Parts: sequence; structure tokens; C-alpha cells
Amino acid sequence: MKILFAIQGTGNGHVSRAREILPHLKQHGKVDVLISGIHTEVELGHPVKFNLHGLGFVFGKKGGVDYLRTYQSLNTRRLLDDIRNFPVSSYDLIVNDFEPITAWACKLKGIKSVALSHQSSFLSPNTPTVADRWGWQSYILRNYAPTSDQVGFHFKKYDNFIHTPVIRSEIRKLEPLNLGHITVYLPAYNHQLLLKYFKKIPEVRWEVFSKHTKKPYQEANVNIYPIQNEQYNLSMSRAQGLLTGGGFEGPAEALFLGKKLAMIPMHNQFEQLCNAEAARKMGVRVIDTIDQNFVSNLKAWLSSSMVLKPYFPDETSKIIADLVQRYGYGEDYKPISDFSPLGAELCHPPYPHLEHMFF
Repeated sequence: MKILFAIQGTGNGHVSRAREILPHLKQHGKVDVLISGIHTEVELGHPVKFNLHGLGFVFGKKGGVDYLRTYQSLNTRRLLDDIRNFPVSSYDLIVNDFEPITAWACKLKGIKSVALSHQSSFLSPNTPTVADRWGWQSYILRNYAPTSDQVGFHFKKYDNFIHTPVIRSEIRKLEPLNLGHITVYLPAYNHQLLLKYFKKIPEVRWEVFSKHTKKPYQEANVNIYPIQNEQYNLSMSRAQGLLTGGGFEGPAEALFLGKKLAMIPMHNQFEQLCNAEAARKMGVRVIDTIDQNFVSNLKAWLSSSMVLKPYFPDETSKIIADLVQRYGYGEDYKPISDFSPLGAELCHPPYPHLEHMFF
């Protein structure tokens, strides 16, 4: 079987999850990898056959999207050419993690593709969301990378096609300790902005992983590091807690390790606001913005005894095996009997009526 695995390359979460999924996909056929988008520091650890510019946003330095740089990075002609010319018909199975080029190429050519992503969980009406203040962000989230079928991931199984998070094997193998520091990953903020607040809590050591530095250094009680996968994993495994944005994979890994967790979602970023709302309902501390109350909010979080450790079982192998059987072999599909979340009761793709929501 010839499989295409198309991955969103904006941010580190998609690539981090793909590192775990790829070995399972490779057990079922020859896998070609496509990454489109910008702004990722995590290495996939697998040859990338197609590296496309794609369609994504650029992180800012004050908690939001840098709209000017995002606009400057947009190449509409190249995007449309890639959609028209990409050879999706060459593959037996196309697996898509929120990647727009192959999603739209499949849609325009009438070829089936299956989403394997966190974002596809938002197609369920049961998934927690917030009000869309702009009126169009939820529409874009649903239509950015349209697929014919969906397998989703979220903090809870909000629907029958949604699974708990894929936790990387390297995280599952860690032995959590508490050495007292706080690990910080806030890619939408410049570490220089964060420093002045963290230094006001000198009794705590902060280990900040920043997109905006290439060399590690220390200032007072704050250590600044460039983003590096192994070093970040080690820091988080030994931390008292994680202070991070409104992403999905990072918070999920912190919860799995039983770490104190606080989230600061990006301004006006609908998906992150929804993630934060789901986490808030679970009992996670959410700090809406960095302002004059930030230090007092941090102190309140640090003094809280609230620590969650939800059950995130290792189901990745069975999820992938069932996906390949169901979508790769079509009429020959036989459900995996020992796996109830994607068992016989889900032989039909979830939410077939959602097609009308796409362009």
C-alpha cells in the first residue's frame, strides 16, 4: 500500500505527534511524507519527500499572530498551483493532519482522504468551544483542510470518532520528578517580555524555551533556552509544572506526566481559545492575558494544590491499524475487535453529513 502522510508544519505540535504516528503507519505500507507550512523547530526524524510553503500563520511576540508577517509569507499563486498539481491520485491512502494542500487537492479531484488530527475533533457538536467573536474563525477551522473522513484527538472522548491524545513514546518512558522549577513554552511571546514578570517571583526557577533565541543564557532566576526537543522533554519531566499556550500536544503531555498546568491561549486564536476552554472545564488554570495582574495570577496558580492526571491510554497502534484497514482497504475493511473506540460500531465514517460545511 502506498500511503501519503500530509502534516501541517506551522507550530511544533503536529510534527511532534507525527513522530509517534509514523512508525505505526510504516508497518502498513510505503509512506511518503509531506509537510507544508512554516515555523516549526521539531525534527520529524523521517525523510520528507514533499516540503511545501503551504498556508499558515506566523507567531508574534506579544501573545498573538503577527498578521503583517503572515500576509507577507502568503503566496497564493504557489498555493493554488500546488493544490492543482499535487499527485494525490498516486496514493492508496491519504492521511491528513490539518494540511490544506492535499486536503483541497483531494476534494477538487474527488479522492477520499482521512483526517487524523486534533482539529477534526471540532467537527463534533459535543467538543467544547467558545463564542466566535469575529464570526469567521470557526468557519475557517472547519474548512481549512476538508477531508472525507475524520479521526480526532482531544483531552476527552467527546464523541465516538474522538480519542484521547497521542502521547509520544519518549514522554511515556520518562520518570517524572519534581525539582521545583517551572517549564515555560509560550511561542507567541518574546522571552524578554516574560523575563520582567518571572524575576518578580525570585523564589521560583523558570526554564523558558523560546523561539526567539539561538543561545542559552541565564538572567537572575530565569534560564532561557532555544527550542530543542530532548532538552524540553527533560525540563518538563523534572518540573513542578508547565506554563504554556493554548495548544494541544504540550498541555496533554504535561497532564499525562501529572504536572501542574497553566495555559495562556493566543489572543483571538479560536482553536487555542477552545482548547483552553476544554482544559478549564477539566480544572486547568487558564490565564487569559499577560497584564498587570499576571504576577498575582502566577502566584495563585503556584500556590494551588490542583494537579490533574487524566488517563491517556496508549492506543496509537490500534488507531492506526484500524484507520488503515477501514480507509485503505475499503470494502475489505474488518474492524479490530479488541478495540472498542474504533470497533464494529464505527464501520461507517462519522458525521458524513458534514460535507456540506466545506467549500
